[in-house]
Amino acid sequence: MPETDLKLLIEAAEEAGRIARRFSGPVAQSWDKPDGAGPVTEADLAVNEMLEHELRAARPDYGWLSEESADNQDRLSAERVFIIDPIDGTRSFIEGSNTWAHSLAIAEKGEVIAAAIFLPMRDKLYTAARGMGAFLNYERIHPTTRADITGASVLAARPTMDRQHWRNAPPAMDRSHRPSLAYRTALVAQGRYDAMFTLRPTWEWDIAAGDLILREAGARTSDRFGAPLVFNNRDPRQKGMVAAGQGIHPKITEALVPEDAVPRI
Repeated sequence: MPETDLKLLIEAAEEAGRIARRFSGPVAQSWDKPDGAGPVTEADLAVNEMLEHELRAARPDYGWLSEESADNQDRLSAERVFIIDPIDGTRSFIEGSNTWAHSLAIAEKGEVIAAAIFLPMRDKLYTAARGMGAFLNYERIHPTTRADITGASVLAARPTMDRQHWRNAPPAMDRSHRPSLAYRTALVAQGRYDAMFTLRPTWEWDIAAGDLILREAGARTSDRFGAPLVFNNRDPRQKGMVAAGQGIHPKITEALVPEDAVPRI
């Protein structure tokens, strides 16, 4: 089942890329969603409409969770659920950047079993199915084997390095950033960076696909406190995410403040 589900996701991701490329990012119609939820464009909605129609027609018994669809709690009783971000990195899309991605996943009883992250402007397709490894453009990928947190290359937003988030001084790491969370997860799975982390409450659609791709590549994932990630929750947000090679993942989570001392972000 994961293998056939992955084939479905790959076909859908490639079609999403064809649709999104029809829009010119800087001139695509865009507006801000209510309650400070960020921007959305006509491309996000066009991709979401196609994905919801095609994927749900192919798997009518699967639940549906997407950033651009009204949430329906019926998904909670479904054995399997699509978890979709039609365009992850919408601000980058609006700016005309090429680092936005389509992020598609299927979770079964809380565990992601098939995943695709597609960057159409970079021709990068990251994929994984449970028990089958992780791939970039059909070539197997692996994370780094770095064991020392000092000097590690990490993908993280600047505020995550504030002193308040760490038990002691923030570790001396080489920090970079990419707007798309899905792309950040994929780059760690690929071994381009040693780790990525986000400390804010994190929407499942941003990281579900990356969670499986990372784990199948051989990396370790968790929330910011080191707990395993479980998907398709009533409130579809995780307590942040830490993803890294096996050697430094526990060193990052142990260096962060415990849950009872976490600051408001």
